[in-house]
Amino acid sequence: MEVAPKRSRRAEASAPSRRRLPVRRMLKHPFLEYAIDLSVINRTTPRRAPENPIVTPAMVRPSRPDLEVVGAFNPAAIQYGKETILLLRVAEAPFATAAEVAAPIYNAESGALEIRKWVRGSAGVDTSDPRVTVVDGRTWLTSISHFRIARSTDGINFEVDPTPALSATTEYESFGIEDPRITVLDATYWINYTAVSPRGISTALASTRDFRTFDRHGIIFPPPNRDVTIFPEKIGGRYVALHRPMAGEPGEHAIWSATSTDLMSWGDHRYVAGARAEHWDDSKIGGGAVPFRVKTETHDGWLAIYHGVTASPVTYSLGALLLDPNDPSKVIARSREPVLRPEADYEKSGFFDGVVFTCGLLSEGDLVRVYYGAADGVTAVADLSLDEILAGLSPA
Repeated sequence: MEVAPKRSRRAEASAPSRRRLPVRRMLKHPFLEYAIDLSVINRTTPRRAPENPIVTPAMVRPSRPDLEVVGAFNPAAIQYGKETILLLRVAEAPFATAAEVAAPIYNAESGALEIRKWVRGSAGVDTSDPRVTVVDGRTWLTSISHFRIARSTDGINFEVDPTPALSATTEYESFGIEDPRITVLDATYWINYTAVSPRGISTALASTRDFRTFDRHGIIFPPPNRDVTIFPEKIGGRYVALHRPMAGEPGEHAIWSATSTDLMSWGDHRYVAGARAEHWDDSKIGGGAVPFRVKTETHDGWLAIYHGVTASPVTYSLGALLLDPNDPSKVIARSREPVLRPEADYEKSGFFDGVVFTCGLLSEGDLVRVYYGAADGVTAVADLSLDEILAGLSPA
């Protein structure tokens, strides 16, 4: 099967109003090919790349001929040598027909991907949600996700590898693997990701040193738990992670912290932050990109870009938590308003409307470059000012 032709770039982002800041310096970032004048960074709205969306399903070769790529989104991001690497979540689905509805599922016993089919509109078959098919009370996903590497020398224009880097291999991943995050520790790139199956939604771990071969380490947070971000250094002699248990009633979808001595066994679980009534994140929150250390004249801590959901209308936006540098379970400050919210057409309309969702960013100086999934279908990028993010925080 031939690779789909690379699509032409088009400018979709609107031109927001800006005010000039005092000139500080010209900064050339190691992951950019050009210098950025920090005196003109937009302090009121993010700067979306004119090339957005930078990765679309049309740029990704299907893993097999009976599947179509329906999403390329929610990437982890890392700088690897001279390349910016995105580890994309690629969602594939069987070709739809008017008569049938289908669901892909990985069979761990046979090691093969199988396609289940039902007659559309028949008794007991509910297709009201495009993400799932419910058959006699049992839920099946309409697509299955794997991870694909995209590479770039400028952080904007990406070439997607022709084959998957990681895909389902166990019974705990039979509905696919989703939403990777990458943390660098001791020259090893640790990839935690969501594993989905009829057993539930859990978090698993993999690792690589070269982004060509990968080791799998199994489940590290059992169901129901997702949105894990592992900190890039030990704190108090232990590894630290943020995670999001999916609580039922009573309970809430909130961010918790945990610690470990080996990245596999996690304990010391502590509540960090939850939804806020009468705020933009009034429904639920969860982890986003891997936290990074911030130390300025006025702020010292770990900055975690997280996602928050507005209840009505349902909207996924991004905000920031500033966490204590020695005890990340303690929140120092939190965004009053989103640092990024669905505003562009490709964010407001897609497979699931009104979504910006990040699993990865790159930071250097005042620049925070956020890679994010838009409307659960495509990948986009926006540059934010660290000063702007910090100025928008309120004490916890």
